[in-house]
This record gives sequence, C-alpha cells and structure tokens, in this order.
Amino acid sequence: MASVVALVVAIVAISSSAPLIAFAAAPSLAIAFWRNAAAVGVLAPVALVRRPDEVRHLFGRRAGLVSVTSGLFLAVHFGAWVPSTKLTSVAMSVALVSTTPIWTALVSAVRGVRVPASTWAGIGLAVAGVALATGADPDLSPRALLGDGLALLGGLAAAGYTLLGSRARATIATTTYTSVCYSVCAVVLLAASLVTGADLVGFDGQTWVAIAAMTIGPQLLGHTLINYALRRIGSTTVAVLLLLEVPGALVIAWLLLGQLPEARTLPGIAVLLAGVAIVVLGARRQPGQPGQPTNGGTAISPEAIGTT
Repeated sequence: MASVVALVVAIVAISSSAPLIAFAAAPSLAIAFWRNAAAVGVLAPVALVRRPDEVRHLFGRRAGLVSVTSGLFLAVHFGAWVPSTKLTSVAMSVALVSTTPIWTALVSAVRGVRVPASTWAGIGLAVAGVALATGADPDLSPRALLGDGLALLGGLAAAGYTLLGSRARATIATTTYTSVCYSVCAVVLLAASLVTGADLVGFDGQTWVAIAAMTIGPQLLGHTLINYALRRIGSTTVAVLLLLEVPGALVIAWLLLGQLPEARTLPGIAVLLAGVAIVVLGARRQPGQPGQPTNGGTAISPEAIGTT
C-alpha cells in the first residue's frame, strides 16, 4: 500500500513540472538552472557525508566520465524542453517529451540490439499519434511548431541521459551519480544563461515559489518516490503508470493556468501515449540476462521515467 501511495504522489509531483514552468515568469534557462542548482544543494552534502570515498575517487573511474556526459545530455534535455512549455501547449510539450522510450529503442536498434516487432509497432503508433495531434492542433504558428520540436529534442536528449545513467548507477550510488550529473547540468545551463543574457535574479515572489516547488516536487520528491516504488513494483508497470503524467499535467495546467488543450488534439495525444506504452512493455528484460539491456535496448530505470 505504501508503494502505491508513493507512486501516486510521485505522479502528481512530476505532473506539476510543465505547468509550474509555464507559470513561472522567468527565462526558461534560468528556471532550468535554478531547479538543478537547488537540487545539487540538497543532494551533494548527502553524497559527501554518506559516500565520501566514492565521491573522492569518482573521477578516476569510468563512472565519473559517464556521469559527466549524462549531465551534458540532461542540460540539453532541460535546455530544450523547458522553453517548449512556454512556446507550445502544456499538453503537447509533455506528450512529446514523453517519447524518451522510443528514442532509447531506436538508439538500441542502431547499436545492433534486436528490437522486437511489438516495439516497432509501438514506435509506428506513436509517430502516427504525433502526426495526428500536431495536424489537429489549430495553432500551427512557427512558435508552436518550434515548441513541439524542442519537446521532441528534450525527449531525445533524455534518452541519452537515461542510457548513460543506467550505466553509471550500476557501479555508484544514486546520490553520488545525481550530484555529479545535476552539477554538470547546472554549470552548462548557467553558462548558457550568461551567454544568452538571460536574467538569473530579480523575479517576483510567485516565480521563486514556483521554482522552489519544481525543485521539491518533480526534481527531488518525484525521483525519490519513484526509486522507492521501484523496489516493490515492477519497473515496466511503473514506467507505464508514469505516463499518467500527461493527463495529470493537463489537470494542473487547467487549475493553475486556465489552459485546456484543443479537444481535437486529444485523440492524437492518446494514440501517442499508447504507442509509448507499447514500447515500454516491449522493453522488458529478457529472462536469464540480469543486468543486460532489455529487448528495447535498455533496462527501465528511474532516469528513464522521471526526467521532467
């Protein structure tokens, strides 16, 4: 029962991410920087206290390089997806960024991993859903289309983050990995903010509250409770249930922003999510191969299902 409650709270937490980003009156890069920097402020002291030796010797190991590279992919994910929530609808942004399992399956196919027919069917269904949803969206302005493209890029970057994170977490603790990964992500986003001239301070109180809520909710609470639930509930089940983030985000966007998606786009979004669910189900571990890639090319991990 506790795992079910934890998963419900996690879904609500991650569902709040896109609406809170759209609500916050701050540059997208600044929002992405602060939520990662704040998370580092919480996680890094824990890693230093609990695993000082692992942190000290991390950068002499392959896991250190993998964690840094994963942080670069995470920076691209946030740098693309966060702006998308302000350019297109919350519904389209969250649905399109949820295509991460599709990208991991395609990367696996390129690497020569056998991808089952069910996964290819799910990919085809998801592509059809994207076409249906975007074609039915009355807002075909360059701004909205850019937002859709950035959301897809965010999902693709999250796939790189997922694949690398699965490797790193096989040999180092989660707190160590996330401390390094989030730190690299925050530094890259800080540099991008400075280069582009994005303001990092001077926001109103509501915006700072929204940024704090993003850090506590999706960034920390959501990921923590997903990890807790994964100890007792199958990873595939968790991954499929977390697709409820999309309708959850729609409800929160309606309550917080008064934003409702066009009814004609909902069937396409539903088809897209059904395709992603089929891909996730097709990516279950092959029996007798512990620790090896799944049929879809990567084991379902917390990183794979909680990037927003």
